[in-house]
Amino acid sequence: MTGGGLLVAGTTSDAGKSVVTAGICRWLVRQGVKVAPFKGQNMSLNSFVTREGAEIGRAQAMQAQAARVEPTALMNPVLLKPGSDRSSQVVLMGRPVGELSAKGYHGGRQRELFEPVRACLEELRGTYDAVICEGAGSPAEINLRRTDIVNMGIARAARLPVLVVGDIDRGGVFAQFFGTTALLSPEDQALVAGYLVNKFRGDVSLLEPGLEMLLGLTGRRTFGVLPYAHGLGIDEEDGLRVSLRGAVRESVVAPPVGEDVLRVAVCAVPLMSNFTDVDALAAEPGVVVRFVDRAEELVDADLVVVPGTRGTVKALAWLRERGLADALVRRAAEGRPVLGICGGFQALGEHIEDDVESRAGAVDGLGLLPVRVRFAPEKTLARPVGEALGARVEGYEIHHGVAEVLGGDAFLDGCRVDAVWGTHWHGSLESDDFRRAFLREVAAQAGRRFVPAPDTCFGALREEQLDRLGDLIEEHADTGALMRLIEEGAPAGLPFIPPGAP
Repeated sequence: MTGGGLLVAGTTSDAGKSVVTAGICRWLVRQGVKVAPFKGQNMSLNSFVTREGAEIGRAQAMQAQAARVEPTALMNPVLLKPGSDRSSQVVLMGRPVGELSAKGYHGGRQRELFEPVRACLEELRGTYDAVICEGAGSPAEINLRRTDIVNMGIARAARLPVLVVGDIDRGGVFAQFFGTTALLSPEDQALVAGYLVNKFRGDVSLLEPGLEMLLGLTGRRTFGVLPYAHGLGIDEEDGLRVSLRGAVRESVVAPPVGEDVLRVAVCAVPLMSNFTDVDALAAEPGVVVRFVDRAEELVDADLVVVPGTRGTVKALAWLRERGLADALVRRAAEGRPVLGICGGFQALGEHIEDDVESRAGAVDGLGLLPVRVRFAPEKTLARPVGEALGARVEGYEIHHGVAEVLGGDAFLDGCRVDAVWGTHWHGSLESDDFRRAFLREVAAQAGRRFVPAPDTCFGALREEQLDRLGDLIEEHADTGALMRLIEEGAPAGLPFIPPGAP
């Protein structure tokens, strides 16, 4: 196979495109196929830094891991990082190039990016046996089709067959499949090869009559029915669309090693970024992680995490409005653990000068750490390696804020004062020895008889999760037909379903 490919589209956002793309990548690489993921344009606050210092969507980094290749900027050439409901930072080939309103982006700038996106895809197709592309939202966004560079626009340019994924758990999946197809132009419909049902619960035989009727209505087959899978814990693409209230991210269901569990509360700040930082905590037996937005929910927490955010000043205002700021100050005074990561670290400091992100100028922080932050126009993108608590630590940095640490004990690039910790490093808790050492410190400070499991390996757990995705494809999709689709493209003669695009 040379330069084969497939576009995984979805009937809706969160239909499962990211995990299906990752699953196909893992299945293919286990067949000996050299495969890479690709998403031309991604809107996400969960991002990652590649080894060459480029910022890409974290979902594409996860898909690259599924494909067992090193992630690069080629795999996600355009990343949009929302700063409000109406504007986003545009990251091109891993570097920020400006802030644009949604109207400004879709009004012209997006089309300017089409050629760089197409060129990245072609470079990948020239290097890999297959490239599995992920779409965004729905391919039937008829208001955006003219400027589309991530769904049917790129499929048409590269002659990619399209597999449409629908989430049956939400209901209405047959109408979604039919309506998505029927709102596309004849030229676009010619590339829609068929469908994949995601998150099915129950007896597949009860679904089969509907799949036969769908075939009769559209002339397109269903390539598989994937069952609902619990506890995958795979990186979310977009924190804006995740329902966080009361969410518990637990990858491992196992009793605590010690006598107590450890309760972690994560403040669900506005424009929260890289909330996947706490996944490594949730992977530990006996650690319960939940997202909170009320001060009373911090009372029984053994550790409170203030995570990264695309809007540090906005997050500070939110913490104060909800009484969470006062609760954090009380915790610090009582010697109860608090961890700030990136924007959360900045919020815990004394003072912020921000003429870049919020343009709010001088703003007081919570004053829990002796740190002053100045926002710089240039974004720091790095993959640091260091040591803390006697253990080696790896992380990645994505921030405009430059921290001047004026005291406390050194902690990675930040500092620690008693039970309050702060760092710009994302991903540090994925370093197993450091995470265990940190949890031992937290348990001692919190007065809990919690003991970290001696053998939890976050990297191994992530590999197990990716293998589960590969298993879902291998066991519940028609892999022979899927391979032919990737190698040969969409079948000829697929019927047109009226009315087509307006």
